[in-house]
Amino acid sequence: MSKKGAIIISLDFELNWGVHDVVPLEKYKENLLGVREAIPQMLELFQRYDIHATWAIVGMLYCENKKELLNSLPSIQPNYENSNFSPYKKLNDIGTDEKSDLFHYAKSLIKQIEIYPNQEIATHTFSHYYCLEKGQNEESFEADLQAAINIANGNGHVVKSLVFPRNQMNQSYLQVCKKHGVQCFRGNELGWPYRASRFHSEGILKRVLRLLDSYFNICGHDTYPMTEVETEPIVNLPSSRFLRPYIARLKILEPLRLRRIKKSLTHAARRGEVFHLWWHPHNFGKNIDENIQFLTEILQLVSQLRSEYGFESLSMAEASDIVLTVNR
Repeated sequence: MSKKGAIIISLDFELNWGVHDVVPLEKYKENLLGVREAIPQMLELFQRYDIHATWAIVGMLYCENKKELLNSLPSIQPNYENSNFSPYKKLNDIGTDEKSDLFHYAKSLIKQIEIYPNQEIATHTFSHYYCLEKGQNEESFEADLQAAINIANGNGHVVKSLVFPRNQMNQSYLQVCKKHGVQCFRGNELGWPYRASRFHSEGILKRVLRLLDSYFNICGHDTYPMTEVETEPIVNLPSSRFLRPYIARLKILEPLRLRRIKKSLTHAARRGEVFHLWWHPHNFGKNIDENIQFLTEILQLVSQLRSEYGFESLSMAEASDIVLTVNR
C-alpha cells in the first residue's frame, strides 16, 4: 500500500456551532439550512464513486433536544478571554430540539451518514473547542474531548480520528488525545499561510495567500508519502487542500480552481502519495448544484486515477491504520 497513492476526504460537520462567533445566524441561514440538502447529495456521490470519507462531528449536534444537550455538557468549560468564542454563553438562545431548530441539532443527518458504507464518524470536539485561544487550558480541553467521546460512544460510534476546530492544532494536547483512544488528527498544510494560529492573529496576508493558493500553485501540492507521516504521539494526516465553495463573482476562475486540485491529485497518484481534501458541509449549503458538480468532477478523476495507478480512497482511520503498519 505504501507505494499506492490515496485521497483522504474529511468534512468538518458543525452547523452554527462552528460559525456562531463569526457571522450572525440571519446572514448565514441559507448555508446552514442548505446542509440538509447537500449532505444527502454528497453521500450519494461518495457511494457512487466508492469514497471512504471522515465526518468530524461537533458533539453538540448529536443531542436530540436541549435537555440532552444540557445533560451532556463537559464538567469543565473553557474560560475564553474573548467570551464570544464560547457556545455555552448562547445556550439560552437555541431551540428545544431539531424540529424547532435546524441550526444546532443534527441527529437525523448523523443517522443518514451512518447508513452509507465506508463513512467514518470522527470528532470535531464537543463544543467546537479552540485549542489556541487565551483562557482555555489542557484541563478544559480534556473535559471537552471526554464529553465528545461519551456522546459518540452513546450513539454506537468509536472515535479514532479528530479534527481541531479552526485547525488550531495544539501539540501539547496530542497526548490527551492518545490517552482517550484517538489515533490520528488532521494536521495543517506545511506552508506558512496555513500555520496554526489564534483566530484574530490570522492577518490579511495569510488569508490572501490561502485564497490565491486555491487557484495557483503557490505553496506546492502538499502531498506526502505514508512513510513520512508523523506517528507520535498520534498519527498526523496533514491537509493538502481546503475545498473552497463556489463563489459566483469568481466564476471565471472556476477552471483554475478545478485544475489546481486535479493537478495535485494526479501528482499524488503518480508518486504514490496522499492528497487530503477537506471542507465543511455548510460550504456546499449555498450554490448546491455548482458545488456538487465541482465535487463530481474531482471524484471522476479519482475514479480514473484508481484505474490507472491503483489510487485509493481512505478514511482518516483507515489511513492511520496503514501508516502505523508501514512505519512499525
